[in-house]
Amino acid sequence: MIVRWGLGKLPGLLSDCAIAEPLVVTTPRWTPLELPARRVFEGVKPHVPASTVRAALDAADGADGLLAVGGGSAIDTAKAVSVETGVPVVSVPTTYSGAEWTSRYGVLDEERGTKGGGSGAHLAGILYDEELTLSLPRDQTGGTALNALAHCAEALYVNGRNDESDRHALAGAELISGSLSAVLEDGRNREARRDLLLGASHAGAALEGAGLGLAHAIAQALGGRFGIFHGAANALSLAPTLRFNEPVAGPEIARLAAAMGVGDAAARAEELARLAGFQRLRDLGVPEDELEAVAEVAAARPGNRANPRRATADEVLALLRAMW
Repeated sequence: MIVRWGLGKLPGLLSDCAIAEPLVVTTPRWTPLELPARRVFEGVKPHVPASTVRAALDAADGADGLLAVGGGSAIDTAKAVSVETGVPVVSVPTTYSGAEWTSRYGVLDEERGTKGGGSGAHLAGILYDEELTLSLPRDQTGGTALNALAHCAEALYVNGRNDESDRHALAGAELISGSLSAVLEDGRNREARRDLLLGASHAGAALEGAGLGLAHAIAQALGGRFGIFHGAANALSLAPTLRFNEPVAGPEIARLAAAMGVGDAAARAEELARLAGFQRLRDLGVPEDELEAVAEVAAARPGNRANPRRATADEVLALLRAMW
């Protein structure tokens, strides 16, 4: 993976990735950016509906690369198209989702209200620039950063963990925990934004190396059923799942806490979620009478199967009720 910092280096990055005719995959929010590309698909939607992927695929006809500009939905849309076309992806992340680091992607089945996806995207490069995050709203800042923190946490104890992903997870957790409060206090704090972006980069690398756990299984089930912003769902699910996993992953969670500079990782995750404005699932429009259905879906997801303590549907339901 080729990584560069600063939007001015984007033409060189595309050249290094042998991309001469990219399709920009983005939303109207980012179309005013001056980018080295003539072709633009601006139809990205939250949660990556399958219909959006089909439209982006049509727009990619003749392109020799994909330039994803935006958050996780833009990047996942580009990755889904990459799998179908075989062309490489260069990502310009404007949130802290970490999607730029993994070849896996999620796609929403609109009829079933479930999140599926695949893997095998051709990742070529990443361009980071903290200037692009300065106007990111508070909820999206906090939510995507806590999603990144969940990547760090889960990388330390899921079945796929390894020494390299551990290093990225600990470095990411330190940066995210150390900078998120400052960013939430002053969204124009460039130094803190850069640290947060660097932390999210480490978190993405940890995700790619190790995989996901129970917090993400719950967040994906909530997002697929109710269209909840993925960051918000992770912000609420991280602390409860850390506590759930502690009986079997105590040493790993203690390492996470030490990297975060605290004694209790779950309490710090909860504190950051509150600072970002995330309190309860009911505030996000989740009906109490549908929690059981969400629990069934979450328990069956790969993230739960990779979790060090595999949760039953009843155990997931108990976590959801505590979050509700």
